[in-house]
Amino acid sequence: MSTPIQALQGVPNACQISPTVLTGGQPSAANLAAFKATGGQILLDLRDPMEPRPLDEPAVARSLDLEYVNVPVSAGTMTDETMDRILGTLRTAGDRPVLVHCGSGNRVGAALLPLLMLDHGLEEEDAVDQAMRIGLRSAELLEWGMDYVRRHRRTESS
Repeated sequence: MSTPIQALQGVPNACQISPTVLTGGQPSAANLAAFKATGGQILLDLRDPMEPRPLDEPAVARSLDLEYVNVPVSAGTMTDETMDRILGTLRTAGDRPVLVHCGSGNRVGAALLPLLMLDHGLEEEDAVDQAMRIGLRSAELLEWGMDYVRRHRRTESS
């Protein structure tokens, strides 16, 4: 049996940031089947349902018995509510492996900055480096993630 990261062979910017969190760009149906075969359980899709894509992801997820969660990240949805939904899915997953993806990894990198810093304790420079490895390229998305961290770090330390 292959490992979870091997299941994502060919997926743009595929990374494994923890034993249970994998990230990347758009996976194929074969990648999703391989992810399931390695124990994968949750698919967290950050793409808008109306974005063009090569497969009917909810249907493929259902056929594989993967839990499918869609939290679209776009210019109009970069809010605390969106970030809270993403983090809530990851935090409640427990030991269940999750694949978080968008089209390229750009949105995933930004959305995981709070997880990396608030939950995993990474310093800003290390978290940003990791987010860039995941696929983050947008300054606007970077600022969304970092702004969330700054405001919630203050709240947690109060």
